[in-house]
Amino acid sequence: MASTPGRFTSVLHRLTSSQQVLEDEDLLAASGRAGGTPVRELPDRREACVCGTVRSVTLRPRAGVPALVAELYDGTGTLTVVWLGRRQIAGIVPGRRLRVHGRVAQRDGQPVVFNPAYELLPGGA
Repeated sequence: MASTPGRFTSVLHRLTSSQQVLEDEDLLAASGRAGGTPVRELPDRREACVCGTVRSVTLRPRAGVPALVAELYDGTGTLTVVWLGRRQIAGIVPGRRLRVHGRVAQRDGQPVVFNPAYELLPGGA
């Protein structure tokens, strides 16, 4: 069976790329299969669905109200996800795959979604 040029290029890419680049590409592909919009393409002030891996979870009070903040990474960038009035959410832990849906805003030049609908995805933590 003869190898095609596209297959050769793909194998060469996987052999010469860093582990981080390969992981980012795999994460982006999984996000697309799960119906997510890449973070780098998020429209400001519009509804969007983003799928990725939770990188960190912190509790940051905002104006005296608890706020659970998660960083969701999809291979192209990080989306900050904030649940106001929550101290924790079962299953929202670093390493967990997650799908969120909500209105995207820009805060300090970074995309953020407040109080999104979410779904825990298989895989990850």
